[in-house]
Amino acid sequence: MNAPPLKRALVTGASGGIGRAIAERLARDGAHVILHANQRLDAAQALAEALRANGASAEACGFDLTDRDATHAACERLLEAGPVQILVNNAGLHDDGVFPSLRKSQWQRVIDVSLNGFFHVTQPLMMPMIRTRWGRVINISSVAAIAGNRGQVNYAAAKGALNSATKALALEVASRGITVNAIAPGIIDAGMAEGSFDQATIDRLVPMKRAGSAAEVAALVAFLASDDAGYISGQIISINGAMI
Repeated sequence: MNAPPLKRALVTGASGGIGRAIAERLARDGAHVILHANQRLDAAQALAEALRANGASAEACGFDLTDRDATHAACERLLEAGPVQILVNNAGLHDDGVFPSLRKSQWQRVIDVSLNGFFHVTQPLMMPMIRTRWGRVINISSVAAIAGNRGQVNYAAAKGALNSATKALALEVASRGITVNAIAPGIIDAGMAEGSFDQATIDRLVPMKRAGSAAEVAALVAFLASDDAGYISGQIISINGAMI
């Protein structure tokens, strides 16, 4: 008797710390993982090779999420091998600055990746997912979208809109066996020096007195991607050490 085909999972922004941890966890749990990157495609390709060397099923792909036509073309190529049933919209970026001096380019760049990128990649994958009557869309949001943060009006706006889109899309596809949720991390140690917080800042902001780990975020993604989470949809789930 042939084994059922692996569920295909696309993780955007898989070259970063959190994206890498998510891809590794989904591969470990038995999905065929497609690792997306744009500027750091070499890192995604190296991770895919490492996963395959350990017996997992993985591939890498590169495209610019802010380019609608390029993203649609890339999704069409991916769909040639079958539907994507697990989609993790992890790609995002910071371009911080206080609002009175925020440049238009800073506003647009953050919106383009976190919000428009979600639209560009999710829409072409949705109908093939619907036809399978099973799917998981997991959007990586931020505590900034819930509580706000000085110097991140653009980022909070993008992630806040992503939260609202999560709830609306969940309603549209609830009867089709598809769940749509968002995860809102707080301070996460993703193994990258940029954007890290010192211990004094963590002690002040986080009641648990530590940063979360990328593996903890990935574990939450893995649960939401599982059959066990089939009755959870339209939720914004915080993982922040009791910050809010």
